[in-house]
Amino acid sequence: MRPEIENAQTLVVKIGSSLLLKNEALNHQWLAAMATDLAGYHAAGKKLIIVTSGAVSLGYAALGFARTGLTRDQMSLEQSQAAAAAGQIELAQGWRAALAEQGLAAAQILLTAEDTEQRRRYLNARQTLTTLMAHGAVPVINENDTVATQELRYGDNDRLAARVAAMVSADCLILLSDIDGLYDADPTQHKDANFIDHVSHIDAHIEAMAGGTGSSHGSGGMVTKLQAAEIAQRAGCHMVLASGRDNAPLSALAKGARSTVFMAHDNPHSARAAWIAGGLQPGGSLHLDAGAVAALRAGKSLLPVGLTGLDGQFERGDCVALLDADGQEIGRGLSAYASEEAKRMVGLSSDAVHDTLGYRGRDEMVHRDDMVLHAAQSEKGQ
Repeated sequence: MRPEIENAQTLVVKIGSSLLLKNEALNHQWLAAMATDLAGYHAAGKKLIIVTSGAVSLGYAALGFARTGLTRDQMSLEQSQAAAAAGQIELAQGWRAALAEQGLAAAQILLTAEDTEQRRRYLNARQTLTTLMAHGAVPVINENDTVATQELRYGDNDRLAARVAAMVSADCLILLSDIDGLYDADPTQHKDANFIDHVSHIDAHIEAMAGGTGSSHGSGGMVTKLQAAEIAQRAGCHMVLASGRDNAPLSALAKGARSTVFMAHDNPHSARAAWIAGGLQPGGSLHLDAGAVAALRAGKSLLPVGLTGLDGQFERGDCVALLDADGQEIGRGLSAYASEEAKRMVGLSSDAVHDTLGYRGRDEMVHRDDMVLHAAQSEKGQ
């Protein structure tokens, strides 16, 4: 097995619609074998997320569009949305049944581009996914085609899978497709095309290798797979591109099946920390007492009881500067509450916060996973 997969703690597996479908219906034999593979990874202690295609194709058949002579390429946005709504039920039921046979609980999540790009919704989705995996469930994700407009769609699940991998700080993303990796030319058109085993950097030379290797069922091609790889690499996540045509493709990978790995140059936690520390402009500041500063230095989250005040106007999910009693910035993080709510929470215990707000929100003002601390002053001076 590639070490990028073997050593991963959190694994995202994206499955193309051409693999899931057979004669416009779910390929239950393939799905059952995939569930068996996933159960093996789960038993080994890996957290799993599935990003699945297939809803529109299943709905296309269920709603009888084919009988009218309408091809999938001819469907309007509204017809595609209707097909997604009809097909999503069968898709989710298929995954639920297959995973249940292996003793795994499935959880359906539908995402739009905005859910991974707007920080407030990003935090909601991240927390939901993290909670599901902590309880041993396997989230099954698809793009929410029923509500996404053409302008706000990913349009393919390759990039969606990469965004999800970045969201949950996954170590490895596996794209299962109808091609077994990257070639320097389209292997269906050029018999002498050379296989590329690994890619460290995606540059113009690598981009030139991308061709129209999509299928009749899927909306992605090699171009979108390279785009997904770039997203994953920036997030510190390796990406493996492999064939899913045979039954049990993950088992095949474990036995050395050919694949292309796009190497990340950082780990997910370092990449996320760099994004928070340098990629976001703080919208406000939180003032902390000495006890809170000590707790943060010890690896704890920031609780409202440690707040002494705040500055600025910010929304939930915005970046905020963390200041000690002397007004020195000790770090930055993503706030779990908007500034108007945070003002009412200053210095309160968690129980008091719930009473004050009138609902049970998160216990942390800034979770440790959404926080980056600067080196202590004593360390900076060494």
